[in-house]
Amino acid sequence: MLGQIAEFLIDTAVAFLVFVLLARFHFQWLRVPFRTQLGEFVIIATDWIVRPARRIVPPLAGLDLATWMAAWLVQGVGMYVLLSLRGAELGPAVGSALAGLAALAFVDLVRYSVYILIFAVIVQAILSWVAPYSPAAPVFDALTRAFLRPFRRLIPPIANIDLSPLFLLIALQVLLIPLGHLRLWVGGLF
Repeated sequence: MLGQIAEFLIDTAVAFLVFVLLARFHFQWLRVPFRTQLGEFVIIATDWIVRPARRIVPPLAGLDLATWMAAWLVQGVGMYVLLSLRGAELGPAVGSALAGLAALAFVDLVRYSVYILIFAVIVQAILSWVAPYSPAAPVFDALTRAFLRPFRRLIPPIANIDLSPLFLLIALQVLLIPLGHLRLWVGGLF
């Protein structure tokens, strides 16, 4: 029972930190304004790990790789701790086990990024209907605009109703299927 409680608490803390780090990465990548409550929260919650990481990992082509690497490291360490609590050992091939763990953490980051986008699309669609002038609306619009643009070009509004968020959500759900299978395959390697 105590082991389950510890696993739950560790998994929750790691997932929260990884999601906030990924949100920061996506905010910077998609040029989402940080001068909002949500942006300030993301900065404050992650500065303690991102600032030291930036001393080691430089940005690349406008991407904040330090934030991505911090999220990857936190996810990998969290998975290692959870596996250790369950009694798993790295075995004699430590290098390949760590490589598998790193690959699994990478796949999880891609999956979590898709989940963030799904959440942003749903919130953006709801805000566009009920509170289009909300202070949070520009944040979610900036997060989703680049992904909705191709669908908006192909799918015209029907009776002034934009169906592009629906088609983006369908595409993201389809993308999660192979990512789930990839996660199972990578997880089965070690």
